[in-house]
Amino acid sequence: MNKLKFIFLALFLVSCSDINSNEVVVQKDKLLVNGDLYYMKGVAYHPVPLGKTKRSFESIDQDLMLMKEAGINTIRVYEPIDDLDILNKLVKYDIKLIVSFGYNQNGFYDILSGSYIDYVKKFKDHKAILLWELGNEYNYHPEWFGGDIENWYKALNDASINIHKHDKNHPVSTAHGDFPNDQARGLVTDIDLWGVNVYRWDQPLSILEQWAEVSSKPIYFAELGSDSYMTITRDIYEEGVSELAQSDANSIMINDVLNNIELSAGIVVFQFVDGLWKAGNPERQDVGGWAPNSSGVPYDGTANEEFFGLVDINRNKKMSYESVKEIFNNFNIEEAYSGQ
Repeated sequence: MNKLKFIFLALFLVSCSDINSNEVVVQKDKLLVNGDLYYMKGVAYHPVPLGKTKRSFESIDQDLMLMKEAGINTIRVYEPIDDLDILNKLVKYDIKLIVSFGYNQNGFYDILSGSYIDYVKKFKDHKAILLWELGNEYNYHPEWFGGDIENWYKALNDASINIHKHDKNHPVSTAHGDFPNDQARGLVTDIDLWGVNVYRWDQPLSILEQWAEVSSKPIYFAELGSDSYMTITRDIYEEGVSELAQSDANSIMINDVLNNIELSAGIVVFQFVDGLWKAGNPERQDVGGWAPNSSGVPYDGTANEEFFGLVDINRNKKMSYESVKEIFNNFNIEEAYSGQ
């Protein structure tokens, strides 16, 4: 009788593992989640409340409802979420997570301390996880690596190898600033796909065309977007707050990428909510802010870092939220791929 109970228990556990499986694989230029095609309709998510400078998930339920409404299926965070309740909420809303590990984050699941692998071991079986992402635009900062960017590329590749030893079910990527050059591609051989942060006015396809000439690995937009402030008057866009400029730019970029879906594995729009902590007093929205290689931000060539949100700090929807919502909700991955 005990043996029979054991057999039933074993069968039950096997069936549960199948139901809760979360296998993400790269197949040629595509992502598959549990065997189904998956295209990232994503948004960067670093929610810092008004008047604060640190991330908080106090508005997570409202945020996830807004994301779901907008057809968003993926979020990218800039530091790991070490909170099981938050991860479970993502599963509830059917939203996947790109987990980014920094190089030196004072030992908080970072690459330098090696603690990133503790996070991988802890959460690798959680259904929210889509992929592991190592670093964010570090190619712009060789000074962080003794003046030699090769030190970063070697650390990145070693970390990828280590993750693959412990997790066979999720791909590893990096978020590179614009196009990965020969040096980057030559030293970083173990990642499964490349993320690129691209600010090339409203013409992101140019990087995909470059990429197709040098690599067969999948590529996705780890950041793509525009802000809602114009530092100058240009064409139909007046100087000052301009939700129209942001909405037009984001619509053009996203539509171009989706109309050429065979060239990429996904889009992460930068970003979900305005970041009032970036350029000045976190109690108010300031003009300014700076990011490396950001002169290609449409339509004024200036990255006003506190104005990139699809929603404002109070979660009011901007014009760009509505346009992204329309595009993402009308996008069907099976139809898109069948048309290629």
